[in-house]
Amino acid sequence: MAMPLRGNRDFRLLWLSGLFAVLGGQMSALALPLLVLKETGSAVQAGAVGTVSVGAVLVTMLPGGVMADRVERRRLMRLCDVGSLTVVTALTVAVWAGHAPMALVLLVAGAGAVIGSVYGPAVFGLMRAVVPAEQMGTATARLQARTQTARLVGPLVGGALFGIHPALPFAVEALGLLLSTVCVALVRTRSRARTKAGAVFSRRELLAGLTFLWAVPYLRTVLLVFGLGMNFAFGALTFTALTAFSEGGRSGIGGGFVISCVSAGALAGALIAPRISPERHSRFLVVATCWVCVASAGAMAWFSRPLVAGLMCALCMCLSTVASIGFLSKLLVVTPEDRVGRVQSAAGFLSSVVQPLGPLAGGALLSVFGARWAFTLVGGVLAVSALVVTFAPSARAEVSPHDAAHPGGPPGPGDPDVRVPGSGRTPAPGPGHTAAGADRAVPGS
Repeated sequence: MAMPLRGNRDFRLLWLSGLFAVLGGQMSALALPLLVLKETGSAVQAGAVGTVSVGAVLVTMLPGGVMADRVERRRLMRLCDVGSLTVVTALTVAVWAGHAPMALVLLVAGAGAVIGSVYGPAVFGLMRAVVPAEQMGTATARLQARTQTARLVGPLVGGALFGIHPALPFAVEALGLLLSTVCVALVRTRSRARTKAGAVFSRRELLAGLTFLWAVPYLRTVLLVFGLGMNFAFGALTFTALTAFSEGGRSGIGGGFVISCVSAGALAGALIAPRISPERHSRFLVVATCWVCVASAGAMAWFSRPLVAGLMCALCMCLSTVASIGFLSKLLVVTPEDRVGRVQSAAGFLSSVVQPLGPLAGGALLSVFGARWAFTLVGGVLAVSALVVTFAPSARAEVSPHDAAHPGGPPGPGDPDVRVPGSGRTPAPGPGHTAAGADRAVPGS
């Protein structure tokens, strides 16, 4: 019988390492654009921080997965922490001296995104070696709860520190990265892929994770619909709510309430997940999340009240978080050891690639059709996604461990011909989530 997670020394160190890094990253996520706005007075340049970060993440996500499968993962995490510490310390010194060049700010934003693309897959690869398979769902939920708590607290603390002195959020982040490095260095477990076939960044290596996911119909369908499609539509829904209930920018109370409810719902889901074993009910949770999102869009269109929008968004995020934890924990168990990093990165890439377009689509619909019809049209997109995951044959039969290990092949000797619900692994993250699970904040996002 495996020891409880609270007695797993290496897991506790990984949890603490992520807490220090995520909390500091969330502070700088707010402080970086504020710093640019203070230095230049240009909202366009402040927005460029987020653009550089998101672009860097999308470009480096697949190569980051390859690195996580080629280098001993604990060592790779230490290198990432040291790299992050170096650039953040340089920015802290520049801000303290009274001037931070825009080029340095963009370098910090881009470097942080690139390092996060490598760090995230390495974390999950190492966690697979640290945590027994039967405890993976609980471990993933605890990581999610930690991250969501940091996302609630970090921006508030970062904003308060920035008000005292602009260098303070970055100084605290540097301290957090130093503590994170120490925690990772104390981890005893090692995790390295068994094989190193092929050139490091060959086309085959870069696409290995996507190929693995695409070869299994269940993974392909649920990830594309629940991950990519729902992320896009839910992004449009929440941005529409933020804009519509902020009275055209005259008041931030209604929109702020909606966004706070989204964060609170994600935290609630992460806290609930360990109690219900979400990996055993993954299909039900995915379907329920999709239809609740449809109902939420209808409620917002009909009632047009911030309270209703906030509560419905919180419910969507709560369900989505529980479902995502179930899928992610199962994926970590079924994915072959030598492909964990690439599969995680590929799932994150598919889930993230269109997510930045959601707010743009929501804003366009709101401008052309008004709030009620914008909510209705987004609800229609959500309904199509819900119908697919409810009735598509590939989404109704979960993949078995044999299917994941031998996609497209017939059952081998002793393998069951029937797919057992709850036995599969899929990364399908829901609204507001990405599958890579990188805990690092993307500055400006």
